[in-house]
Amino acid sequence: MQKQTTKISSASVDSYKTGLRLLILMLIGILGFSSRLFSIVRFESVIHEFDPWFDELSWYPLGRVVGGTVYPGIMVTAGLIHYILHLFNFPIDIREVCVFLAPLFSAFTAFATYLLTKELKDERAGLLAALFIAIAPGYISRSVAGSYDNEGIAIFLLMITYFYWIKALKTGSSLYGSITAFFYFYMVSAWGGYVFIINLIPLHAFALILMGRYSPRLYVSYTSFYIIGTLSSMQIPFVGFQPTFTSEHMAALGVFGLLQLVAFSYLVRSHFTEKQFKSVFRVLLYGVGAAGAGLLGLLAVTGKIAPFTGRFYSLYDTGYAKIHIPIIASVSEHQPTAWPSFFFDLHVLIPLLPAGVFLCFKRLKDEHVFVILYAVSASYFAGVMVRLMLTLTPIVCVASAMAFSELFDTYLEPVPVAEVTTTVNDSTPSSFSKSSSPKKKSDSIITSKHQLSNKGIWGVDIKYITIIPMVFILWHFVLHCTWVTSNAYSSPSIVLASRNPDGSQHIIDDFREAYYWLRENTEEKCRIMSWWDYGYQITGMANRTVLVDNNTWNNTHIATVGKMMASSEEVAYPIMRRHDVDYVLVIFGGVLGYSGDDINKFLWMIRIGEGVYPKEVNERAFFTDRGEYKVDENATPTMKNSLMYKMSYYRFPELFGQQQAVDRVRGAVIPKKPIKLSTLDEGNWNKQFL
Repeated sequence: MQKQTTKISSASVDSYKTGLRLLILMLIGILGFSSRLFSIVRFESVIHEFDPWFDELSWYPLGRVVGGTVYPGIMVTAGLIHYILHLFNFPIDIREVCVFLAPLFSAFTAFATYLLTKELKDERAGLLAALFIAIAPGYISRSVAGSYDNEGIAIFLLMITYFYWIKALKTGSSLYGSITAFFYFYMVSAWGGYVFIINLIPLHAFALILMGRYSPRLYVSYTSFYIIGTLSSMQIPFVGFQPTFTSEHMAALGVFGLLQLVAFSYLVRSHFTEKQFKSVFRVLLYGVGAAGAGLLGLLAVTGKIAPFTGRFYSLYDTGYAKIHIPIIASVSEHQPTAWPSFFFDLHVLIPLLPAGVFLCFKRLKDEHVFVILYAVSASYFAGVMVRLMLTLTPIVCVASAMAFSELFDTYLEPVPVAEVTTTVNDSTPSSFSKSSSPKKKSDSIITSKHQLSNKGIWGVDIKYITIIPMVFILWHFVLHCTWVTSNAYSSPSIVLASRNPDGSQHIIDDFREAYYWLRENTEEKCRIMSWWDYGYQITGMANRTVLVDNNTWNNTHIATVGKMMASSEEVAYPIMRRHDVDYVLVIFGGVLGYSGDDINKFLWMIRIGEGVYPKEVNERAFFTDRGEYKVDENATPTMKNSLMYKMSYYRFPELFGQQQAVDRVRGAVIPKKPIKLSTLDEGNWNKQFL
C-alpha cells in the first residue's frame, strides 16, 4: 500500500512539473506575443509619424511636408516588410528590402494575372498570362531589382483589384466587394494611377446597365466597393477629400447614384402594374435625373467640384500640356508613344490583343465586357502617354494569353474518336430475276471505332502546321524580352552604359562621381541649385540641400529655377543670393555625346519659367530669325548670355586645342571666343562656387 502511494505521489509530482512547464511556456508565448504586439503598435506609431515628416533638405527655403505631398504606399510597404522580417529574426537592411521590393511584387503580379485570366477563361490561359507578364518588357522596366518606384507595387494592386472585382461581380458577394475596396485603398496609397481603377470599374458597371444586364450581383458588388473604397481612400493625407469634390471621381459617384435608381425601380416594379410602373419610372427618371444634373452643375459653377486637372486634359489633347502646363509636357514619360515603342515593349503580343478582344466579343459574358473596356481605354491612353504603357501591358498579356490558349485548345486537344456503325446483311439472293426475291436472314450490326483525321492535302497533320509557328513565336518572344531586359532595363539610372566601335561596353559613371564630389568637397549645410530632374539624386547620394526635386509639387519654385537658368548672370545672381544658393550644377553631354543633358532640356526650363514670369523670360528670344534653336555662332545673344549656356560651354573649346570645338550631341561648331563668368567660378578640389 505504501509502495502504491509513493507511485501516486511521483505521478502527481510529474504532472505538477508538466503543468509548470506548460505554464512557463504559456507565459513565454504571451510575452513573445506582447512584444510582437508592442512592435506592431510601435510600427503603427511610425506610420503616424510619417504624416507630419518635414524634409528640410529639399525645396529650399520652403521645405516639404513629405506625408502630405507623396503617396506613402511603397514606403509603408517596405517598412512593414522590414519590420516583419525583424520580428522573425531575419536581420536585413532596409536598403536591401527596397532593392528587392519590385522583383518580389512582380512575382505577386504574375500570380494576380493568373487569377484574373483564370476567371476570364481557364487555368491554361492563366498560366500563359502569368508567363507573359513575368517577362514582358512593358512591365519589367519597373520591376527590376533596384527600381524603387511606385509602379513597382502598383501593377500588382491594379491586377488584384480587378480580379476581386470580377469575382465579386460573378458571385454577388459583398465580401469580395469589400476586398476589392481594400486593394483599391492600397492602390490609392501607392500610385496616382488609381484614377484608372475608379473610372474603369464604374464604366464597366454603367455598360452592363446599358446592356440590360443589371442584377443584384452588380448592385451588391459595386455598392460595397464604392462606399468602402471611397471612405478608405480619403484616409490617405495626399488624397484627402478629393474623391468627393474632384471631377475625376464624379463618374464613380454618378454610377453609384444610377445603380440606386435602377435598384429602386426594380423594387417599385414588384409593387405596381406594368402601366403604373412606366408612369412612376418616367417621373423618377426625369425628376431625379434633372435634379442630379442641376445639382452637379450648381456645384461645378460654384467651385465646390474642382475641374479636371491638367494631367487629365493632357490625356485627351496631346498639345494641351505643352501650351498650358509645360512642366507636365517636359517629362519624357508624358510624351505620345511612338509605334516602335509598342513593339519594343510588347513584341508579338500586339497582334494578339485584337484576337483576345474578339474572343471576348464572341462570348460576351459580364467579365468579358470588362476586358473589352479595359483593352480599348488602355490602348488609347498608352498611345497618348508613354508612361501609360505600363497600364496597357497587363491587359495585353491577358488578352494574348486567351488567344494563345484558344489556339492550343483547338489544335492540341486529343483527336475525338467517333463510333461508326455498320450493318452487314447475310441474305444472299437465289436468283436475279424479277420474279424471285431474296431471302432475308438475320442482320448483324458491327460497331467499330475510327479516329478522325486532320491531315491536309499533303498528308501532314494540320495541328503541326499551326502549333510549330506558334511555338516559334513564343520562343522568339522570350529571346526579345531577354535581350531588352539585359540591354535596356538592367542598368542603374545614374550609371550609363554604351558601346564602343569595337562592340565592347563602355561605362559612364560621371553622375555618381559628381555626387560623390559634392558629398566630399562641399559644406554639409550648403544649398545646391540644379534642374529638378537631379533633386532626388543629390539629396540621396550627396546628402545636400536642393532647391527643387522630382516631386514637382510647387510649379512656381521650379519656374524660378528655370528663370535663373535662362537669365543672364547679372539677373540670375541676385535671385540666387536671395535663395542662398552656394553651388550650381548643370549636366553637359557635348563632350561624351550624352543627349540627355541640360542644353537639350533647356527649352523646357525656358517654357516653364515663361509660364510664371512672362515678362522676364521670352522663349522666342532663344530662337534665330529663321526659328532655329542654335548653340553655335548663330545662337542669339539671349542664348549666349544665359546662365545655362555659359556654364555648359565654359572652357569647352580648350578641350580641342587648335581643332574646331564640336558639340557631339548637337553637331554644332562652338565659337573659339572664351566665355567669361563674372559671378560664378568653376568647381574643383580647391575652389567653391560663388
